Amino acid sequence: MDDEYEKLIRRMNPPRVVIDNDVCEDATVIKVDSVNKHGTLLEVVQVLADVNLTIVKAYISCDGGWFMDVFNVVDREGKKIRDREVLNYIQVRLESNDNYASSVRESVGVMPSEEHTSIELSGTDRPGLLSEVCAVLTDLHCNVVNAEIWTHNARAAAVVHVTDDSTGCAIKDPKRLSTIKELLCNVLRGDNDRKEAKTTLSPPGVTNRDRRLHQIMFADRDYERIERVDLGRIEDKGSRPRVNVFDCLQKDYTMITMSAKDRPKLLFDIICTLTDMEYVVFHGMVTTGTTEAYQEFYIRHVDGLPINSEAERERVTQCLEAAIERRANEGIELQLCTDDRVGLLSDITRIFRENSLCIKRAEISTKDRKVKDIFYVTDVGGNPVDPKIIDSIRRQVGPSALQVKYDKSPSPKPPQETTMGFLFGNILRARTLQNFKLIRSYS
Repeated sequence: MDDEYEKLIRRMNPPRVVIDNDVCEDATVIKVDSVNKHGTLLEVVQVLADVNLTIVKAYISCDGGWFMDVFNVVDREGKKIRDREVLNYIQVRLESNDNYASSVRESVGVMPSEEHTSIELSGTDRPGLLSEVCAVLTDLHCNVVNAEIWTHNARAAAVVHVTDDSTGCAIKDPKRLSTIKELLCNVLRGDNDRKEAKTTLSPPGVTNRDRRLHQIMFADRDYERIERVDLGRIEDKGSRPRVNVFDCLQKDYTMITMSAKDRPKLLFDIICTLTDMEYVVFHGMVTTGTTEAYQEFYIRHVDGLPINSEAERERVTQCLEAAIERRANEGIELQLCTDDRVGLLSDITRIFRENSLCIKRAEISTKDRKVKDIFYVTDVGGNPVDPKIIDSIRRQVGPSALQVKYDKSPSPKPPQETTMGFLFGNILRARTLQNFKLIRSYS
């Protein structure tokens, strides 16, 4: 009955989306009003992330069962969104009742398809791991068509989409799938691994990779930091995200402030983790500077209570730091663009391994028999790679096929002691529920 009542309310009050390219000089403004439920904010942010938009400012409010948000967004080049197809996609997706009807958990699952088999992996990270995984898949006549690989805090996770290299379709044979799972588990299992390596084979379908990767690493407790003394690498604590958790007794909320180097999908990663930890964002503000992003949220647990223990406060801090760090661009970015062929990924990752490169993150994609792969690499100690080694690898792969993209953006300056205090104090002094509504009605 409750579910039917919620559906009725949504049909009577469908989501309303206004996209404005005139009100702001340097960004497209997207305003979303809808009936609120747990996960609505994540659904909206995910739609914007799906079309590779960067959120430069946001105002969030969902008190009283109603969701009212404003997002200032730009494309990858930092410009307003002029593509009518992209704007129509956002409008249709956000105004669709079906998008909000399914629960957050349901939206993460596998949608039926015959295109590929989805493989989810998790285990201890080590140099050459991706190369070994790709070699096993090639030997098993599996062609990797899409994949995303994350590493964080000595853990590795991947969502890999494969097809049969002879048919180009999903692999269905149960015996063959069992063999794939067994051999991949053997590769993932480290010699001194205290945590279990996992391989999950989903039915043929399409998985929301970013969401699944966050969930896999969260379940693997990658947020628990360990000392990597064996690598002899000194961690630069100044480059880590800064997360602060405060009590806000006036409104019975917990307030979280964060600052980190700005990058695409930063807000998605944060909201994804808060949602999976079953916290609700009631109010929030996001703003970005030249290189850094600052975020402030008022939250409660889904049971309506704020954070009420030091242990819970510490866990939230660790999990949000991990959410920000998982997708951070560590190392040199290498872009591979060439014709697809069976075993290509295995060959490329083998060359990286033979030259002592460590893959920190990778995005693998194939379209119209063309591959566009992105690798973020360091040496085995986590340090920048010698340019001479990069040049040698490019000669082996082909200079036109493998391009190097160096990060020329300036490193963010360490925040002044007053940065968080200013934002925190500004909220307590000026930002009430009425302030949020006034901000949202500026146009």
